[in-house]
Amino acid sequence: MLPSVQVGPYTVTALPDGEGPFFSPRSEAFPGVTAEQWAAADRFDPGALDDGGRWWLRFRAFAIRSDRGVTLVDAGIGPADGPAASWAPVPGALPASLAAAGVEPADVDTVVLTHLHTDHVGWAVVGGARARPFFPNASYVLQQAELDAIEEVNPQLRSTVIDPLRRAGQLRLLDGDTSLHGGERVVATPGHTPGHQSVLVASGRYQAVVTGDLLVHAIQLLHPEIAYAHEMDPERARESRRQVLLRPSAGTFHLATPHLTEPFITR
Repeated sequence: MLPSVQVGPYTVTALPDGEGPFFSPRSEAFPGVTAEQWAAADRFDPGALDDGGRWWLRFRAFAIRSDRGVTLVDAGIGPADGPAASWAPVPGALPASLAAAGVEPADVDTVVLTHLHTDHVGWAVVGGARARPFFPNASYVLQQAELDAIEEVNPQLRSTVIDPLRRAGQLRLLDGDTSLHGGERVVATPGHTPGHQSVLVASGRYQAVVTGDLLVHAIQLLHPEIAYAHEMDPERARESRRQVLLRPSAGTFHLATPHLTEPFITR
């Protein structure tokens, strides 16, 4: 059974897509981290370190389901010929994970792309030269600020992802925090990329935030001030992390993370 949490009428389900070593040492990805800080992070998330001392990365998306529809947050690493093939452990398993969750691609009505990095858009568009959206009935939601910065973030995704979505009439651009028709709320969390966004689900005393790459390792959960080498604006990324991690909550608060060993962290 796939891991999930319940937030009122919403079921948030983790959808594994793959796992493998990161392409550079973690000391390069998080420069300046002390031995004591690494030791604390390894106690918190021992699965993020393999036997050879490499950063072992999980790749996952999340489905948010209620009687108002199905929202998918991020689209994973993709098939063998997907845009992340040069560095991620493709082919990904997202289609099989969706099937295990009882979700068909046609059931998904909203796909939130947290940002335009290749390991988060892999299943958005498939088919190579005959490109088509993998989720035929979904509106694909992206921040305008992310599209505006595409030449800096990932220029090749304009022709392979953005243009096919536009041709299909399935791209929806947002400007900041926005409520979705299913009741979820997109929250702008810039820094990792200019238009990075996360997704908030709330009901009564329960909240969950699907973080995207707001944090990518437990070291940033324990020490939100620590920068990741691939953050485009480290200071804005720090502020976004603080705003989410220090979010007031009188009840149960779940973080749903794509890359940590366990998909949910509950406060």
